[in-house]
Amino acid sequence: METQKQFKRRFSFEFFPPKTEEGKAKLQVVRDELARRKPDFFSVTYGAGGSTQERTIDAVLNFQDQGISTAPHLSCVGSSKQEIASLLDLYKERGVNRIVALRGDLPSGMGGSAGELKYANELVEFIREHSGNHFNIEVAAYPEFHPQAPSAEEDLINFKRKVDAGSNSAITQYFYNVDSYFYFIDRVEAMGVNIPVVPGIMPITNYTNLVRFSDMCGAEIPRWIRKQLEAYGDDKASILKFGEEVVTRMCEQLIDAGAPGIHFYSMNQAEPSLKIWDNLGLSDKEKIKF
Repeated sequence: METQKQFKRRFSFEFFPPKTEEGKAKLQVVRDELARRKPDFFSVTYGAGGSTQERTIDAVLNFQDQGISTAPHLSCVGSSKQEIASLLDLYKERGVNRIVALRGDLPSGMGGSAGELKYANELVEFIREHSGNHFNIEVAAYPEFHPQAPSAEEDLINFKRKVDAGSNSAITQYFYNVDSYFYFIDRVEAMGVNIPVVPGIMPITNYTNLVRFSDMCGAEIPRWIRKQLEAYGDDKASILKFGEEVVTRMCEQLIDAGAPGIHFYSMNQAEPSLKIWDNLGLSDKEKIKF
């Protein structure tokens, strides 16, 4: 963790683009509430094969036009270089200066139509070729390893390829085992990686949804957490209280050990992330020391 301590801490929230007018109105309220905490930036996700492209663009530009630094997710699978270049030009023109560059997943029915760029490191290289150093490029990191990686070693090598291609920093998949993050950092630092790797944090609000998300993305729910959540059954208040305590404690460990910030997966809700934010005292970020 030693090299991570040299980086300036930053804190951010992630949203997904809403599907309905009601969802847009709700997101506006949530965004305004989170913006009052003065995070370093927001990010907005991008569906498989660009399936939410228009909604992602709308949300990003809306946030950006209201003076909130916003990083769009951009995936390369299923897109041509021309399509990606046009999107980069649009974002640059509208003042966006941060991109979350991902490989992305093919939506069902696309078969082998992967597009001209097949991997995230190729997307990072293309962004650099097309836009120079205009964008701060974020890439994904997987402390518990990507579910499609052929091996742990290959996953680490793939991460280093993205870094070497020109990425500035990384955001991890969410996790609930801090040792997995510390071990990942030790491994990539030993490989010569020297960029901030910011922990991605998912507040615990619903056991069923958490299990579903975790099964899809390969994030482990430690047995003691799983068993306690199971024991609460439909007692939502207890689930929320337990989740808040567990995730706050985990974030405290990460910050105390020198993690270069926190990226909250908000799920378009304000309160779960803000409870953790306030527990950590992040509104007084300048007082937080290594």
